[in-house]
Amino acid sequence: MQVPPFSLSKQLANLAPELDIAISRVLRSGHFIGGEEVEAFEESFARTLGVSNAVSCNSGTDALILALRALDIGVGDEVITCSFSFFATAEAISAVGAKPVFVDVSDDDYLLDLSELEKAINSSTKAIMPVHLFGRPVNMEKLLTIARKYKLKVIEDCAQAAGAKWNGCSVGSWGNIGCFSFFPTKNLGAAGDSGAVVTNDASLAMRMRHLSMHGMPSRYLHTELGYNSRMDAIQAAVLNVKLPKLMGWIDQRQAVAKYYQEMLGDCPSLILPAELDEENATHCWNQFVIRIKSFSDQIENFARNQKPFKDKYFSFPNNENPRDRFKLDLESEGVTTIIYYPIPIHLQPAYADLGYKVGSLPKTEKLCCEVLSLPIFPEITKEQQDYVISRVKTILTE
Repeated sequence: MQVPPFSLSKQLANLAPELDIAISRVLRSGHFIGGEEVEAFEESFARTLGVSNAVSCNSGTDALILALRALDIGVGDEVITCSFSFFATAEAISAVGAKPVFVDVSDDDYLLDLSELEKAINSSTKAIMPVHLFGRPVNMEKLLTIARKYKLKVIEDCAQAAGAKWNGCSVGSWGNIGCFSFFPTKNLGAAGDSGAVVTNDASLAMRMRHLSMHGMPSRYLHTELGYNSRMDAIQAAVLNVKLPKLMGWIDQRQAVAKYYQEMLGDCPSLILPAELDEENATHCWNQFVIRIKSFSDQIENFARNQKPFKDKYFSFPNNENPRDRFKLDLESEGVTTIIYYPIPIHLQPAYADLGYKVGSLPKTEKLCCEVLSLPIFPEITKEQQDYVISRVKTILTE
């Protein structure tokens, strides 16, 4: 049996009649950028999240940049975030001239360690950028308490978390601005790159809208340097078809995750995602990430003693990273998995000038050696999931 990490084939087949109508409507209209489809999506997305304003843009990366620009964060400023994330989280901070400052993550939920946050705050700190990684929400009440104490802005990176909630409120609605990606593999995915920023501040929403159109509040009047970052109408049309299905898909993802938890819970070689208090939070399970427990001590000792390599990669002797061997063994059995993320951002060559070394963020570095994402998508069958579970257990006991 072949089990992909993610598949859109069944979803697209089920939605084909609606998508055909929506895309044809755009093509016949002649309005390919902006227009009614985009406006309808922005209104629906804002309503779904319970916020006042949603502004569409070209990508989740652009969403982060627009948010930072709208909050006047730039050269000389520092933004605290985590290194265990996709590169765009930090890249956006650097793109506006600010400096990313990395705080380690908690090793139980892989999210920004809020107990370490205050240690990183100084007079140059202007904002905190929490990442709702893998669809799991950060404790936003605790984070906002810290942000208010130091008068810091909060930009939520919700790229993997559309539909996730903390204490009944959607991620993205807590901070000053929430940033979303609709990359096709997200739980709310378009047919290409697109994103959105959301906020309850009308003035911030207006500025981000202007920035996304070359800093142009009215035709041919440019009040500041902006970007060309607009959502295509076809992407909006696809999202308008998908958005009403989002919470149903999340229900299915939650069922898949629960079954993994139940069936793999007795496997001593694994560390499964930490339990979530469902009264306080809703996990949307964009990924289901496991860790290889039996190798934890070996990896921890290795990471502690490792010297920096010119490619900044965790290089085990003879390429014998046990997690990587496990991944290859699964692939040989037809189960394709993904590693999020093999190299932490603070050890990427692009950030060599920041001075981070191996050992700077030990929990992040350890996770990058251990984590592996099992196949998860709403349409995965029980037969496929049972096959994944059986292969995992068999390989780990061989």
